[in-house]
Amino acid sequence: MMPETNHECGRTRRYVHVRRVDECNTLDELFTHCLPAFGGAYLRRIYQILDRAVGMGCPLTLAVSGPVTVSGQHQTWLLPLLETGWVAYLSTTDAVCYHDGHRSLDAYKSGPIHEVPIFSDDAALRAEGTIRVTDMAFDEGVLLDQDRFVSAVLARPEFQRKMTGTELRFLLGKYYAAQEEHNGVAPGLLATCYRRAIPVFVGAPGDGSVFLNSMKLWAMKEAGLIAEYAFDLDLHAEVFEACAYHRWGLFDHPAHALGTVILGGGVPKNYNLQPEPALGQVLGLPDVRGYQFDVQIVTAPVTDGSLSSCPPAEAVTWGKVDKDTYLQTTESMQADYSIVMPFLVKALLDNRKRYARMVEAEGEDAVFAKEPRARGYLRSNAGYRLFEEREELVKRLADDVRKNRAWLLGSVAYPVAAR
Repeated sequence: MMPETNHECGRTRRYVHVRRVDECNTLDELFTHCLPAFGGAYLRRIYQILDRAVGMGCPLTLAVSGPVTVSGQHQTWLLPLLETGWVAYLSTTDAVCYHDGHRSLDAYKSGPIHEVPIFSDDAALRAEGTIRVTDMAFDEGVLLDQDRFVSAVLARPEFQRKMTGTELRFLLGKYYAAQEEHNGVAPGLLATCYRRAIPVFVGAPGDGSVFLNSMKLWAMKEAGLIAEYAFDLDLHAEVFEACAYHRWGLFDHPAHALGTVILGGGVPKNYNLQPEPALGQVLGLPDVRGYQFDVQIVTAPVTDGSLSSCPPAEAVTWGKVDKDTYLQTTESMQADYSIVMPFLVKALLDNRKRYARMVEAEGEDAVFAKEPRARGYLRSNAGYRLFEEREELVKRLADDVRKNRAWLLGSVAYPVAAR
C-alpha cells in the first residue's frame, strides 16, 4: 500500500496508494488498502502486526479489561479467537469471571441481560431492582443467584485447600460448563478456557464478587456458622506460574517469542506485562526478553500518566517489550475495543479459512512455500493447553532459580536504616 522510496535527502518516503472499497473482496484487503490515514492508519497497523504475529506462529497472550461477559462480547469475538489455538493464556478481572456465569443460572437460562439507554433514569432502575452496566442491564436477582451458585461451588470439597487463581478458575470453569450443559445454553468464557486448558489470571482477585463470596464463607467459619472453610489463594505460586509461561514462550516454544494483545488497561494489562521484569529484574535470570509483538487498544489518553494509557514504547524502558523490534511490531490505538475487535478477529479468521482452502486445493508444501504465514495461521486449533503443562513448566523455572543462587542471595542484602 505504501512502498518505501529513496529520497535525495537520505530519508525514505512511504507514498500513499489506496484501493476503492468496492474493489476489495476480503477484510484483509480492506484493512490493508482502505485505511490510509489518521485513526484508520492506527487500525491498519494493529491489524498488520497481528497478521504478522499469527503468521509466524507466535503464541499470544491476551489482557482484557471491561465487562466483556456481561455484554456478550465474549461470545461474539473473544471465544472465536480463543478457539483458534493462537492464545496461550488470558489475564482479566474477577468481575469478568463472576458475570460469566449469569447466562447459565437455572432461573435465567432464557437470557438474563437486556439493553437500556446509556442515559437512563438510574433512580427508577434502582427502584425496580434493575442493575445497569453502561447500556446492559439485569435484575438484581441475577446477582443474588450468582452469589448462591459461587458460594455453593466454593464450599465443595475440591476447593478446601490452598491453590493458585488459575486452579480456582479452571475448577470454576468446570462447574460453569456443567451448568451450561444442564440448561442448554451456549458455552461461556471460563467453560471454554477449562475445555481448552487456557490459564486465566486475575491480578486483583480481591476486587470482585467471586472473592467476595469466598470472604462470606470465611466470615461464616470465623463466626462459627460453618464448621470448616479452607480455600485460600496462593498468590506467590500464581505469579510464579505466569513467569513460567513467559519462560516457555521465550525458550521452549519454537517461535522463541511472545506477542500480547491488550484491550483496556488497569490490572489485567500490568499482570500481562510483569513476567519479564519478574524474571529478569527480580529473579535475575539471564537473556530474558519482553514481548516481541504488543498491540493495545485503550480509551485512556497518554497524558493522564496512567499504566492504562502508556504505549508499548514506554514499556520498552522497563524491559517488558523487546527493544530491538518494537518500532516495527508494536502499536497503541486510542479507541473503544468493542468497536474494532469483531472486525479484527473476523479478518484473521477469514485469513485462516482462505489458507485452509488453499491447502485443500494445492497441498501444504506448495501453500507454505508460496504463503509462509499460512503455517502460523494453520497451527493446531487444539492450542497450547498450558494449564495441563503448568507443573512441568514451573519445575523448569524453579531449576533456573536454583542455578541462580549466588545472584539471588546477593539481591536480598541492603543496609536498611534502623529505627
